[in-house]
Amino acid sequence: MTPSDYLKKQDADRKKILTSIHKIITDSHPKLKARVGDMMGKEMILYEIDGAFTYALASVKTHMSLHNIIMYGHAPLYAKYSKLLSKAKFQKGCANFKNAEQMPLDIVTEFMKDSAKAAPVYLEMYKARMAKKK
Repeated sequence: MTPSDYLKKQDADRKKILTSIHKIITDSHPKLKARVGDMMGKEMILYEIDGAFTYALASVKTHMSLHNIIMYGHAPLYAKYSKLLSKAKFQKGCANFKNAEQMPLDIVTEFMKDSAKAAPVYLEMYKARMAKKK
């Protein structure tokens, strides 16, 4: 299944917001590769840069989620956007939301731009960790 297939199979309300967020994510990172895969026992769109897991977009029974591993390791991103996206439920590395009102696209766009700026630091940490495993 492709990311487009994943988005097409969503209910109309979810399809619109998830498709918009997917486009914001892919537009914010030219090197990003998207695929559908399993994470935490759920099928979702997974995004990677240079083989490093970076984001995921999910639609589960009770909500949708934007997973952001860069935010997980970059406290200023978390602090800023957990306030700006206050209607969403933030956890350590994700924002859970039930509708478009909880994830205003203008703020999501800025969130992903700021995440892209912080990505090089995350990617260096990821590469260093992978080098130690070899």
